[in-house]
Amino acid sequence: MSEEMAPPVPGRRSADSTEDARVARTRADVGRAALQVLTEESWDAITHAHVADVAGYSKTTLYTHWPSRLDLVTIALDAVGEMPHLEPTGELRTDLIAELTAFRRAVSDYKLDRILIVLAQWGVTVDEIRRIRERLVTEGERPLRSMLATVAQGPSFDAAVSMLSGVVVCATLMWDELPSDEVIAAAVDIVLDGV
Repeated sequence: MSEEMAPPVPGRRSADSTEDARVARTRADVGRAALQVLTEESWDAITHAHVADVAGYSKTTLYTHWPSRLDLVTIALDAVGEMPHLEPTGELRTDLIAELTAFRRAVSDYKLDRILIVLAQWGVTVDEIRRIRERLVTEGERPLRSMLATVAQGPSFDAAVSMLSGVVVCATLMWDELPSDEVIAAAVDIVLDGV
């Protein structure tokens, strides 16, 4: 079993850098374990006992630092980190295709499809989950919105963002299949022809 984590003192850094390293390691371990449980099992499997077992820490440590299941889901999503985005080249079509391809890879690599399903199921009734979902979507769509803002506004802009995000999300959630390069390119061409 891993070493227990000493609780951090708010607003004050420890003089002992090993304590800070332990805190960071524990946070990372618990985040990865919670993400693993969320993506490989289900929302219902996110319990303090189960995540503690997977992470190799005591339930007491988890309850002390992440007292609710929502706290465990939040740290699981923090473990995803920032979604990968590519540096824009300045060529809109190329950049949109590259961004959607990176999104497709993130869905596969980070199992975002399972995360999105959990967030969709619980987002309707739980405000905190809704805020987590909005944060994830906002970060994920940021580059796409920035690129499309150069060619569309108002309802056309909103529709273009939804349609391009949807080419990956819908295919993944509805058909359990990632879109091909050809489908992504066709979606970008259809959207650009319409704005």
